[in-house]
Amino acid sequence: MKNLFLLFGFVLIFSSCKTPVSDEHFYDPGISFELAQFRKQQVADIHYNLTFDIPSKKSDEIASHLTLEVEISDLSHPLILDFHEESSHLLSLRVNGQETEITHQDQHLIIPKEVLTKGPNSIEIDFLAGELSLNRNDDFLYTLLVPDRASTLFPCFDQPNLKANYTLTITAPKDWKVVAGAPEIAYEENGDFVTHRFSKSDLMSTYLFSFVAGKFEEAKSDSDFPQTLLYRETNPEKIAASIPEVFILHQKAKEFLEEYTAYPFPFQKLDFATIPIFQYGGMEHVGAIQYRESSLFLDENATDSELLSRAKLIGHETAHMWFGDLVTMDWFEDVWMKEVFANFMAGKLVNPTYPDINHELSFLTNHYPSAYGEDRTQGTNPIRQKLANLKDAGSLYGSIIYDKAPIMMRQLETAMGEAAFQKGIQQYIKTYANGNANWNALVEILDENTEMDLQQWSEIWVNQSGRPILSDKIELAKDGTISSFVISQQAEDGTDKVWPQLFDITFFFPETSKTFSVAMVEKTLDLKEVIGEQQPTAILYNSNGLGYGVFPLNKASLPNISSLTDEVMRGQSYINLFENTLSGNIEPILAFETFQKGIAKEENEILARLISSELSTIFWEYFTVDQREKVLPALETQLWDQLQKDLPTNLKKTIFSLYSGIAYSQTGQERLYEVWKKNIEIKNLKLNPDNFTSLAMTLAVYGHPKSDRILTEERTRISNPDKLDRFDFLLPALSQNEAERDSLFESFKEPSNREKESWVLSACSYIHHPLRQESAIKHLPLALQLLEDIQKTGDIFFPKRWASVTAGQYTSSEASKIVSEFLDKNPDYNPILKSKILQATDDLMRVQAIR
Repeated sequence: MKNLFLLFGFVLIFSSCKTPVSDEHFYDPGISFELAQFRKQQVADIHYNLTFDIPSKKSDEIASHLTLEVEISDLSHPLILDFHEESSHLLSLRVNGQETEITHQDQHLIIPKEVLTKGPNSIEIDFLAGELSLNRNDDFLYTLLVPDRASTLFPCFDQPNLKANYTLTITAPKDWKVVAGAPEIAYEENGDFVTHRFSKSDLMSTYLFSFVAGKFEEAKSDSDFPQTLLYRETNPEKIAASIPEVFILHQKAKEFLEEYTAYPFPFQKLDFATIPIFQYGGMEHVGAIQYRESSLFLDENATDSELLSRAKLIGHETAHMWFGDLVTMDWFEDVWMKEVFANFMAGKLVNPTYPDINHELSFLTNHYPSAYGEDRTQGTNPIRQKLANLKDAGSLYGSIIYDKAPIMMRQLETAMGEAAFQKGIQQYIKTYANGNANWNALVEILDENTEMDLQQWSEIWVNQSGRPILSDKIELAKDGTISSFVISQQAEDGTDKVWPQLFDITFFFPETSKTFSVAMVEKTLDLKEVIGEQQPTAILYNSNGLGYGVFPLNKASLPNISSLTDEVMRGQSYINLFENTLSGNIEPILAFETFQKGIAKEENEILARLISSELSTIFWEYFTVDQREKVLPALETQLWDQLQKDLPTNLKKTIFSLYSGIAYSQTGQERLYEVWKKNIEIKNLKLNPDNFTSLAMTLAVYGHPKSDRILTEERTRISNPDKLDRFDFLLPALSQNEAERDSLFESFKEPSNREKESWVLSACSYIHHPLRQESAIKHLPLALQLLEDIQKTGDIFFPKRWASVTAGQYTSSEASKIVSEFLDKNPDYNPILKSKILQATDDLMRVQAIR
């Protein structure tokens, strides 16, 4: 590095600034903020002409070529391209027609200023495509380049605020289909291969560039707005039930967003591909959205919640076309902005399509438990996080971005009013279309449409972490009426933070109820509106589900939760009960009994899924083995009896999912076995082939005596080759032979064995299942040690999910000691990864305190 500095004489003064700016971090691995700032004013009018020649064999390298056209206005410094691959992948370099020596160091291709000119430049590079983010399989591949992975594939300026056009040519085997961000304009056969030529793309950031190629089936919509879908699903029932609906949902999402934003669909096309092993639910690539196949292909017996989840996923990715793709964050510290708007808009646009669903309840149950799941931990973070280098951008993702941010945005919209909020959003889209903006730019626009102090409001909600714990102090007059009612809030982390927020409080009386609106702006609030009211029999805080935090809860009110007629009130009550339990205010057995009573009475599928999740967590993580054994017989019996009743299909599937997730007793296993054998058919319970495969795997984890035969027979039932590959990958994790499970987990030391991340996570969840932790705990130190390498080689959600399915499933003091000792022995451990560990093991640490 020192010699390189001497070679080029790196003393940099920004031409647009009066004071020198240090170039100290320009050549750091990754993309430093300083380098991104300089390049933003150094280059413009970027056009990538890319060619990839994809061979038939997965093991063969992909010969590639780039012609980069770029306008350069500042030659005080060399041109630095990002290429996160070995130097050997760079084969030749030609700059403005001149053969140039290749200088590649610390993930950067450095082009000396002597061969460059102010104005237009042409840079030609022959290279071998990097494969870290190419996701190659035997008969298909797909790129996934968020947030900084484009530079692992080809040399580029891998930062979000240097948007560019792309002209792509791909040669692939002739029986493969290809989809990319721009329309295909030419198709040329060359023996066993076909060359696909695509038109010049719209402007986009590097992380949004993509292509998918492989053996796919193709479907096209017949609407006025054409759409093309590539898929590998083979189940005819799912194909028939899903494809028409998927096209309709995209069309409706597009139409809603055009109207809401007052801006027409901003790109040339809206195509998509479904991928069996896709790492996320979806990814918003311009012109070629990618989805996890199982998220889009549902059968005719899908529950309302499953249908709603699919609609919201499609709404989320379509909303990104405006929020993220058209208007992109300037730097990835504002990545949350694109995600909050995608989630927020998804909720808005699905409402008309599903009028029978309680969408306030859906918002509550979709976002609050997940947001609390990170915000209650010692590893929590603000919505907006500082980012010094783009290589760490993947760690910014999580439930704070995806779930707390929409809660924040709903508070903001409520405080501003829907009309003023929408007007501000329309102005924001129009102002920054095809460009970049940060949170402050949006705040300035919204500030013009409200009398609120958005800067102060934003400081706590966006720039600070954590949540408030609320309490009350009630005083009564001699006649029994309320003389004083004071609500207080205290930050959970003990600081003096104050959350300005709106929520309702409902008083319950023997024959009626009364609701009061609360606007918290200070640490305490004297709610004068209730003075003179009779003492209520019960008080429900946050009864409209709008507020954020842990609210007061009276143990005496627990038996009445399931009797609340308002669904949002029931949902908020169950969520608040769960949070109070984890905070140590309610004993786990009391919460469990309340959830058990609730699941017996609940008729709303959304709430049944919420209760099931909370009950399962208490059962597996907050009970000792003896406690589980004590409550299991009655719980199994209750749920099995419910399955025999005449209940709606949606509800029955939810109850069966809960039952199969806890029924590990001999009786439970035999019942599940008979269902799997199809000797027992439960009325109105519609199980598809994937459900039966999952059931076979569950029986293996439970240690059913016939598990080997079950898995062997189940394998013969699977006809889809992708699902069969997954099944075979997971077999060692399901084995009754401890050595086979050990060998599989040890194999994850090698990055190549972790490429199919969703499969790896499933395998780890089986290996480290609560029933197997006595044999698996020896792997916990390795699971923690691998986390740094997983961050380097895996996609954005992999580190947290890895920690969750390994260390996060444990409840023993031995496991707690292993995690604590690991952190103590590594005081300089990556703070981002430390936060992921603290998030994933929060239950483990809380269990020790509660017990």
